[in-house]
Amino acid sequence: MAGERVLLAGLGNPGPEYAGNRHNVGFMAVDAIARRERLSWVRSRFHGVTAGGSLGGRETLLLKPSTYMNESGRAVAAAARFYKIPPANVFVFHDELDLAAGKLRVKLGGGAAGHNGLRSIDALFGNGYWRVRLGIGHPGDKRRVLGHVLDDFDAEDRPWLDPLLAAIAEHAQVLVAGDPPAFASKVALTLNPPRPKPPRPTSPPAEASLPAGTPTENKQEER
Repeated sequence: MAGERVLLAGLGNPGPEYAGNRHNVGFMAVDAIARRERLSWVRSRFHGVTAGGSLGGRETLLLKPSTYMNESGRAVAAAARFYKIPPANVFVFHDELDLAAGKLRVKLGGGAAGHNGLRSIDALFGNGYWRVRLGIGHPGDKRRVLGHVLDDFDAEDRPWLDPLLAAIAEHAQVLVAGDPPAFASKVALTLNPPRPKPPRPTSPPAEASLPAGTPTENKQEER
């Protein structure tokens, strides 16, 4: 992987009406990386919008497909093949129903688990790429899933969503450097830092022992 270009693709649906959807958290993740690294979305190609630059010394392409979620594979496959980026250098950020809200996991390969964006990528590019799974929680009822993913994040989500996106952007260079497990660990530690250990109680100073016969009270001077 060293020296090779890396592709960071965020999944979502284009257009302002979808911008705040839970389904668009992949877009939000790569947007956060672009802001931190001061990369601009200036090129419209590969069925999407792209931003390019160097992250930690590695040439990196950020991609947001404009094809809508169900056709995400067209954009990912086109960009990866144009730059000859192998699947192991492709990282796809996407929403994950089966993870608690605010959790992040990374996984190489695997199935689509019902995610239409991943299913499209698998069909057009193969499944040997990295998934960066961003938990949005499950509504608890299958009949509510569609409404849940296409609904906007609300005010109650901001306390976990904003720190998650910031941590992803902060540690993205670790991911690009080729250490996805370390990236996931650093994000987790940033979101849940270890509690400082309480100070150890101090014992009262021991009284010094005095030789036998030593007076412990001052006597009045003899007149």
